This record gives sequence, structure tokens and C-alpha cells, in this order.
Amino acid sequence: MEIRVLRYFLAIAREENMTRAAAQLHVSQPSLSKEMKKLEEELGCELFVRSNKNMRLSDEGMLLRKRAEDILSMVDKTAEEFSQLDNITGGEIRIGCAESHLIKYLAQSIKAFKETYPGFVFHVFSGDTQPVAERLDRGLLDLAVIVEPPNLSKYNYLMIPESNKWGLVVRRDSALAKKTALTLEDLYGVPLFCSEQSIKADFPRWCGENMDKLHFAGTFNLAYNGSVFVKEGLGCLLTFEHLIDTGEESGLCFRPIVPVLETNMYIIWKKYQIFSPIAELFLKKLKEDYSSY
Repeated sequence: MEIRVLRYFLAIAREENMTRAAAQLHVSQPSLSKEMKKLEEELGCELFVRSNKNMRLSDEGMLLRKRAEDILSMVDKTAEEFSQLDNITGGEIRIGCAESHLIKYLAQSIKAFKETYPGFVFHVFSGDTQPVAERLDRGLLDLAVIVEPPNLSKYNYLMIPESNKWGLVVRRDSALAKKTALTLEDLYGVPLFCSEQSIKADFPRWCGENMDKLHFAGTFNLAYNGSVFVKEGLGCLLTFEHLIDTGEESGLCFRPIVPVLETNMYIIWKKYQIFSPIAELFLKKLKEDYSSY
């Protein structure tokens, strides 16, 4: 199985059409078709469900798509690392990030780092702790910023300054908006939105045995999308402070919950990880910035 052929396969999967994929790849359609036939013979299965107008992925094709995307990401990342061995003026790193306004600390470190290394380029993948940590484990990321205590058997870590404070985003015309802070009892019977991760990891330590008295009407892994549902009157969003625009024109407001619920953030990397030169230098910068926390 050749890397080149996997790139061909992904192009067809994206376009769902052999002719368009061939044009994009600058190869002839017969050559591309022949390569796909050879790949299917090699794997012993059909990767596409073919019709006169398009080519949809079969179940086997969807599995290969996921594997091919991971393989090519790793290939590209490895090529980048070797290209950077003699270039310490710049280079690329990949960072996974949870959603939080405290990412500003990472941005500040990057800004200062780029003053010394102007060719430095960063790629950010956003998501909850699980998908971010999985990509880190597979070698697709250099670093990750998560909102759960790290597994110390697998990762080294730095703690980001400050912590995230929890509260409820509500419509300004709701009864809850009249309160300056909200207790657990205030949330009883209220349709709530939150991330699945936080329902499992954060709110049990706030609610204790009263967890089952809260009504979670939906889950979101991006707070902005949840805020749109709040605007439409479908419920209220439990999230970190400063994530959502709650200015007068937004129609929304943020009310902290009491007792205060806070979540720390951590920069993590795999133990015994081998970094590219630029990633090693950037990690050194982060240690200088955050080692006192």
C-alpha cells in the first residue's frame, strides 16, 4: 500500500467522483481507476459503491478513510520534522486545545516566541479532552491543552495560570437573569446544555448526590453552538465564563454558580516524546512561562 495511492483514495472519497478527483490530482482517469482497482484487490474488498454519477464509500472504504487520514497526517508531520532539522528560524507544531478563554496564555507565549522565530507556524485542533488526547497518543499532535487532570503515568504537564469559573448563560429576559448568582436549587427543572465531558467530570463534584435532579436537555462540545440554542429559548448553557459574548446586544447574560465551581487547564505532552527542534524550543519557552504554577 503506497502513500501516493492513499492520497488518490482520499481525493476520490472527498469528490465522490473519479473524473473530478483525477482533475484535482492531475492524473488521467484510467490511471486513477486502475490504481483503485489494485488497492481493492490488495485489501480484498470493495472500497466504493459505484453508480453512474458518483462513488460512495462502502463500510470498508469508510474504515480505510479514517486510517488513511491518520497515516497521511503522520507522514506529513514526519516530513515536516525532518525538514526542520536544519532550520531553527521556524518550523511547524500541532497543538490540541480545549475551549477556554485561558488559551490567551498560550497565544501570548506563541506571540513572544514568534519574535525570536518568525518562521514558526502553529496548527490548532480544538476539541474535548478525549479526542485531543487520542490525537496526542497517536503522534498527530506535539502538545495538548486539556481541562482534566492529566494521567501522570502517560504525560508530563504544565499548569496554565488561573482557572475556569463555571456559570450559566441565559437569555436576558429570563427569570434567572434577575439573580446575581445561581445555586443548585435554582437549576432544578431548567433545561440545561453542557458538554458530555463536563457532565461526567465536573458537575458530579459540584452536585454530589443531587446530580440526578438536574435536567440535561442536550450536549454540545462547542459553547458557541450551545449559545445559539439558548437564544432560541431551548434551554440554558452551563459553560466557562468569558466564552460567550454576553454584551447587551447579544440578548444573553452569564450568571456564576455558587458554590464556585472551577476547572484547571493543563498543557500536556507524552512522556519520553521526541520533539522536532522547533517544538523542543517552544516547549522550553512554555516551561519558562509556566513552571512556577
